[in-house]
Formats: sequence, structure tokens, C-alpha cells
Amino acid sequence: MGDAQDMLDRSSDGVDMNGQVREVSRTTVFTGPIFSIDDIVLELPTTDGSTARIRRQLIRHAPCVVMLVHDVPGDRYLIEREYRVGSDRFAYGLPAGLMDPGENPEQAALRELAEETGTVPDTADAARFDHAGAYYSSEGMTDELAHIMVIHLDRWHTEERHFDADEHVESAWVPWRQLQDTPVTESNAIIAIQHEMLRRTCLGGTIG
Repeated sequence: MGDAQDMLDRSSDGVDMNGQVREVSRTTVFTGPIFSIDDIVLELPTTDGSTARIRRQLIRHAPCVVMLVHDVPGDRYLIEREYRVGSDRFAYGLPAGLMDPGENPEQAALRELAEETGTVPDTADAARFDHAGAYYSSEGMTDELAHIMVIHLDRWHTEERHFDADEHVESAWVPWRQLQDTPVTESNAIIAIQHEMLRRTCLGGTIG
């Protein structure tokens, strides 16, 4: 980055961007089944050796998986629709869910896929993972880290779905063109779809 990196490292108000932040206090002000909220007081280091005190609220959230699922023989993709309270609508999206303790992203993705859609690879080598990366949903307010991937299924079958009591999710397989035309607005899902778009483009332009 050169000069740009130097500008970002240089402080305009005395805060040392390369120093160590110290946590002064943390109070959990809300605990729910999905996330909790901490009220935190922090001290930022300054270039003159003092500190600048700030206060932030952090939504603590388990890491999650988001997956675009590709039926390779049929060249179709799995999309879902369910009510999302953040946008207050029945939104289109991709299979996703929270990682359980001890799970790696691929294990969590296959478990969530089976629970939400009943889709299960026939064998361990029938699912190929294309990892798009791990990204924070919103660094300014939550520690949720989303592991985003495309799962290419060469052979699979359907089993019974297992929803939580308050889950109401519909899923369907659609061709690539229809997936592109579906109004998906969730940012992690968009990353997965664009990642797959690049792969398909490299294979020879628009396919399907």
C-alpha cells in the first residue's frame, strides 16, 4: 500500500493505531438464545503515552456458516426463503446456521444443510468445498464471523429435515440464471454467489 499505509498508520488525533488496546470493563447487559450484548469500556493508546477512553456495545454471536449449494449433475442451486426480522420481510437467501462447539466450518455446513433442507451427500467425497473466505458481518457492532463457501454436490440424496420449533424455512433448487434474478440482499449470501459467478465465468462465460 506504500504511502496509503503510512497515512493510515499516522494519527491525526493522537491515537496510536499500532498500539495495544486495553479493556477497562465489560458488562453483559443482555443474554438471549442466539446472541448476547456486552457494554465495554476501552482505552486506546496514544502517541504521547496516555490513553483515550471509549465505550462500545458488542453483540457476541457464535461463528456461522453460509453456503451456496450446487447440484453438479443438474447444474442447479439451492435457495431458501424465510422471515427475517432485520429486514421485516420474507427474504430470499442461502442455507446458513451457527457452528456448534468443536465443529469445523465444513462439518457445520453439512449439518445445517441436512437439518434445514434434508440434502445429504451420498459419500464423504461427494461434496467438494470451495471456500470464499471468513468475514465479519459488521465489525463495528458484532464479533460474528461468517465462514462462506460453495458446496459442489456430485451425488446426494434427501432425508427428513429437522427444524427448531420456531424455524419456518422453504427451500428449492433453481438454475443459475434464476438464482441471479432472485432478489437476495443478505451480504454473506451475495459474497457466495459472486464467488461462484467468478468460477463460472472462468469456465467459459455465462453458463446455464
